[in-house]
Amino acid sequence: MKVTLTINNSNRTLDVRPDEFLLDTLRRLGYLSVQRGCDTSSCGLCAIWVDDEIVLSCTYLTVRATGKSITTLEGVRDEAKKFTDFLADEGAEQCGYCAPGFIMTVLAMEKELTNPSEEEIYHYLNGNLCRCTGYKGQIRAVKKYLESKVARGEGR
Repeated sequence: MKVTLTINNSNRTLDVRPDEFLLDTLRRLGYLSVQRGCDTSSCGLCAIWVDDEIVLSCTYLTVRATGKSITTLEGVRDEAKKFTDFLADEGAEQCGYCAPGFIMTVLAMEKELTNPSEEEIYHYLNGNLCRCTGYKGQIRAVKKYLESKVARGEGR
């Protein structure tokens, strides 16, 4: 069936199967930042934005995204780079497998929460699984990133 999607501000019309998940569609189109993990919406590796809200694409049918705006990590590279600098500064680098979904979730959290507490950060990031770190460095990086945005007048 034909669907029209807006992916990272580019309109695409393509044929998809009625049972095709957005993860598979995006990867087929070359958006390789969208990672396959659990296929059950449990790990966060496939996190993207649909109409600026976080969505786990491994269980989101592509046909549901018709006419909606989809954003992948490729569409927020500049902001993602700023955040990854904070990860590196905190020694919270990751192997890269879970990083795209984690970054998309952090950037979504930044839009949604105003000055979140550490507990709110942990709650928001619940479900983003990482086997490389103990999360402490990541949380420090998130907090410092959000604080820097507020200090520059860019944050909420």
